[in-house]
Order: sequence, then C-alpha cells, then structure tokens
Amino acid sequence: MTDETRAVLSKVPAVALGFWIVKILATTLGETGGDAVSMSWLGETTPEAGASGINGYLVGTAIFGVLLVGLVWAQIAAKRFNPWLYWATIIASTTAGTTLADFATRSLGIGYTGGSALLLGLVLASLGAWKAALGSVDVNDVTTPRAEAFYWLTITFSQTLGTALGDWAADTGGLGYLGGATMFAIALAVLALLYFTTRASRVVLFWAAFILTRPLGATVGDFLDKPLAKGGLDLSRPIASAALVAAILILILVVPQRAGGHPKKTGS
Repeated sequence: MTDETRAVLSKVPAVALGFWIVKILATTLGETGGDAVSMSWLGETTPEAGASGINGYLVGTAIFGVLLVGLVWAQIAAKRFNPWLYWATIIASTTAGTTLADFATRSLGIGYTGGSALLLGLVLASLGAWKAALGSVDVNDVTTPRAEAFYWLTITFSQTLGTALGDWAADTGGLGYLGGATMFAIALAVLALLYFTTRASRVVLFWAAFILTRPLGATVGDFLDKPLAKGGLDLSRPIASAALVAAILILILVVPQRAGGHPKKTGS
C-alpha cells in the first residue's frame, strides 16, 4: 500500500509535534475531567465516603464508557479523517481510563502497583493480539475497521495504564505530582532523543511515548486539582477542565491537522 493510499484511508492523524502537544493536553484534561465527575460530583472513595466513592468511580466509568463506545463507533464509521471526532474520542478514552483506573486501584484494593501491572499486561495482550491478527501495530497501517478496533482498544488500555502509573509514581513512588511529572517528561525526552539519533523501531518508540504521555498528563492534572495538603494547587476541577478544553480547541484550529500514512522512517 502506497503512502498516498494510506493517507486517504487513514482516519488517525499524522504523528508530529502538534499531535504530542494536543495528546498531553488531552490526557491532562482526562485527569481533571474524570476527577470532576467521579470525585467532585459523584463522591470520592475514602474511608469516610464508604460505598459512595465506589459508586462514583463506577458511575463515572459508565458515563465515559458509553460516550467512548459511541465515539469509537462514529470514528470507525466515518469516511475520512475528522480531527474533531478523533480528539473527542481520545479525550473520552482518557477520561474513561481515569475513572476505570481509579476504580481498579482504589475501590478494588489492588493498589497502584497491582493496577499498573494488570493494565500493562492488558496493553501488551492487546498489542500482541493486534500483531497476530493483522501483522502490524504501526499506526500508519490503521486503515481498516478491524485495525481501528484494535487501535482504540489498545489506546483505551494504555490511557488506563497511564493513570495508574501516574498515581504509582506520585504516591507509591513518593515522587509527588511535580516529581512524577518531571520523571515522565525526562522519559519522553529520552524517547525523543532515541527517535532522532538512533534507528530504534519507530513503532516501539511511538507506543512507549503514547503510554508515557498519559501519566505525564495524569500527574500534571493531579497537581492542578488536588488539595494543597496533598501537594496540589487545589484549583477547581471544572474550571481547570474548561481551560484545557479551550487550549485543545485553539490548537486543533491553529495546528495543521492531516491524516496519517506519511512516509515511514528507517526502523519502522
């Protein structure tokens, strides 16, 4: 399949700097937006909250899960790349990932380490099934409904994993929100260095970066909206979410958006 054909059939964006900027903002929005629904509006899981917090995470997951399924269906049914639909689906996946990861790690009691290990296994299983079924997990080859289904399944697992990883670094790892954000930003910088200076697999680098942008956004989002006593800025979750939405909308309008399928670099 030629690069021109891929570009016509692809409904996911080309991976460039603008893609990663919007992705990080979207993952930060997923954290503040997910927390706004499951914690601020529906009740956070705490010893004092009892079952109300569990219901908050479950109801939040159900709300965003239904939205995500609808948007994925619309994305697969679409005839061409639509940046508004694509990024709406990404935001839905990251908010659903936030509430689902919080339910798994907090309400089910498996902790951040157990939750991260479980979700990493799901990401790897999804990539393995995708590779076995279609022969490639390269995002440049996401040009069929079947490939899109694997793509969105893997993305949703990776968004959920990223939430758990961010919480693990900030709490279990003792780094705090800013420390966790710094660690993930450094890891992403290392991946960028590998991309520009080595022949490392572009497919592996993409998925590693895609996963790591989520805990970066999660820790930044937590830093914005968590209480001062927990190391956050205690900003209003709805207001922080609205500001992030505005930034994303502006970037989608300003940064050129085009479908993927661009020529592959060596090592892809």
